[in-house]
Amino acid sequence: MVDPAPSKLKNVEDRELEITWDDGVVTTALYRDLRAACPCAACVNEWTGERTLDPAAVNPAVKPASVSLMGNYAVKFEWNDGHD
Repeated sequence: MVDPAPSKLKNVEDRELEITWDDGVVTTALYRDLRAACPCAACVNEWTGERTLDPAAVNPAVKPASVSLMGNYAVKFEWNDGHD
């Protein structure tokens, strides 16, 4: 079984991202939740896996400066708070 991949991204009211998957399923996620869950090395300790970004510290008005599909499965965000 192959995992679905994102095929279309849509901004919804500057608050959330709507993702259409290649299997036809549509999901949405709030931008703040996506930013708070960032898995990068600046937000999660690479050695321990401990989250170093306090989700409560993420501005509720955060939104992407840009969003793009990367490869066959990933979504790349550049945030208006300077993070990417």
